[in-house]
Amino acid sequence: MPLYEYQCEGCGGQYELLVRGTEEIRCPQCHSQRLVRMLSVTAPPISAAGRVERETSWQGCGRPECGQGRCAGLESL
Repeated sequence: MPLYEYQCEGCGGQYELLVRGTEEIRCPQCHSQRLVRMLSVTAPPISAAGRVERETSWQGCGRPECGQGRCAGLESL
């Protein structure tokens, strides 16, 4: 039962929806079926202490301004 991110073409809202099998999905706000699946960004690895692990295999948050796997939003951690 994967969790996907969608944007509604009807109202413009963005939602995470749990999709079960061949279930038809609808916008939780306007109930439109015109939903576009968005690219989901992988979360960074978190240590037991709640800190972001700085592994070379992690490629950042996916924002263009971060580039080269160095997330600008995480530099202060």
